[in-house]
This record gives sequence, C-alpha cells and structure tokens, in this order.
Amino acid sequence: MNNPKFSIIDRIKSFKYAFNGLKFFFLNDHNGRVHLLAAIIAIGLSFYLKISSLEWVAILSVISAVFVTEILNSAIEKLADVVSPDYHPKIKVVKDLAAAAVLVAAFLAVAVGLLVFIPKLFL
Repeated sequence: MNNPKFSIIDRIKSFKYAFNGLKFFFLNDHNGRVHLLAAIIAIGLSFYLKISSLEWVAILSVISAVFVTEILNSAIEKLADVVSPDYHPKIKVVKDLAAAAVLVAAFLAVAVGLLVFIPKLFL
C-alpha cells in the first residue's frame, strides 16, 4: 500500500474542497436553505433566551445532525442521478431512505427545540 508523505498543502486543499461543497449545498439546495433559516432562528432564539451551556450543546448538535443528513441526502441523490438518470425502483428506495434520515434528524431537532424553548417561552 502506498503511504504518501503528509502534506500541509494537501490538507489545506481538502478544506477548500469541503468549503466548496458547503457553498454548493447552500446555493443549490432548497432544503439546505430552509434548514439554514431554521438554524438561524433557533440560534437567535437561543441567544435571546440565554439558554444554558448544556442546552446550547443540544441545539447545536441537532442543527448539525440536520445539516449532515441533508448534505448526505443531497450527495446520494446527485450520485443516484448519475448512476441511473432514468427512473429505477431501486434508486427510488435509496433516495427515499436518504430522505427518511433527514426526516428523523428534523423530528429530533424539533423535539429538542420544543424541550429547550417551550419552558422558557411559556412557563
């Protein structure tokens, strides 16, 4: 197995590629922009309500989980469209499963948001 030397330049390039992916995601994915708006609202509300450190961890964790699953969902959809440009029932299952992962993460984010914000807003 080839073991190339560690290169700072290559590590910096890898960050560039990752940031390019984020830029592409937020510019081209409608759901990504919806999740970004929800994240901005949640973070703003978190500052306004002066939530605890543990609550910040919970809010930021679920925001990250939603973004990660949505980005992976988008990547899977793009790859599936290349592999099978025409409708294929097995590709549909793959896309549906990826979308389900986003839905689970979004439900978790809503549940955590309700647990953190409702007592501070209404109790």
